[in-house]
Amino acid sequence: MPPKGKIRVLVVDDSALMRQFISDILRSDPRIEVAGTARDGKDALAQIKTLNPDIVTLDVEMPVMDGLQTLEEIMKIKPIPVIMVSAMTQEGAETTLKALALGCVDFIGKPSGSISLNIRDVGQDIIEKVIAASTARVRPRGSLFGSPLTKTVPQMPSMSDFKRMMPPISTGRRDIVAIASSTGGPMALSELLPKLPKNFPVPIVITQHMPKEFTGSFAKRLNESSQIEVVEGFEGLTLKPGRAVIAPGGSHLIIKRRAGAAVCGLSDAPPVLSVKPAANIMFLSVADEYGGNVLCVILTGMGRDGTDGAAALKKRGAYVIAESQKTCVVYGMPKAAYDAGIVDEVLPLNEIPDAMVRIVKG
Repeated sequence: MPPKGKIRVLVVDDSALMRQFISDILRSDPRIEVAGTARDGKDALAQIKTLNPDIVTLDVEMPVMDGLQTLEEIMKIKPIPVIMVSAMTQEGAETTLKALALGCVDFIGKPSGSISLNIRDVGQDIIEKVIAASTARVRPRGSLFGSPLTKTVPQMPSMSDFKRMMPPISTGRRDIVAIASSTGGPMALSELLPKLPKNFPVPIVITQHMPKEFTGSFAKRLNESSQIEVVEGFEGLTLKPGRAVIAPGGSHLIIKRRAGAAVCGLSDAPPVLSVKPAANIMFLSVADEYGGNVLCVILTGMGRDGTDGAAALKKRGAYVIAESQKTCVVYGMPKAAYDAGIVDEVLPLNEIPDAMVRIVKG
């Protein structure tokens, strides 16, 4: 539930200049109050105990106790929404993915390194993420890229297995799965994809809102923990069963035909609903190439990206699943789709993999 009154934020950064910049950005929104600032992790933990903030913005690189160590302690002593502030570099991407595994709700990329004088360029993004985090459900440390593959390999259920499963609600052929996710999506996808069998019979395309510096590392880590193949999309990449393609940050993923085969294309069109990649664009391109023979899945995330594209798919006969509020980190995108009246099934995250298998098999 969102906090009553103003959203109280603790700003943690070892740079006094960055603390001032971020505080000024947050104070510019009347819904937000800067409860205090801290110069390092040790100071932050002490401030959390005394100030009891609703949200923490936490710098990754700090002396005494770095951002990851601090985040771990916060999740132990007082699990509250934490937004990591990270450099937009390969190293920053790896650290941010570790932070997501530890339980941070979202992250903000510094546009130009550890002390970013143009942090104001992402000022609106900071405000929107703090507002969204105020409604976030903090999830305990989970399985984000947690364990390597075991010897137990899941397989497609047999017909006798299906008799014991929920009877298929979906009718018609499903030739592709299209997934949208945003805030909380990295953790959700890390739980969903590893539960799919290696012989999953159709391709999967995914739009996860992430900067371009992060999606490659994200796809690689998901691939290491999944039975299916997980890759970052690129121009001309062929879609095939058992392969999940993640839209590269900074480009819209579109699906097109080349010599009869479905392949990935990348579009540099402007952001849609302030996001790039946008699930709406991916969904619309899937509708153009696959018509209604699609399973559409909308996972946790702020905003309403995906609703318009899912509506277009639904009109052609697609089947739409939305993640339920009880497992969403932020119940924004699934709620928007549900409120639009286009959702066929609402499921908690842990039930979505089996539903995907059931529907594409059906």
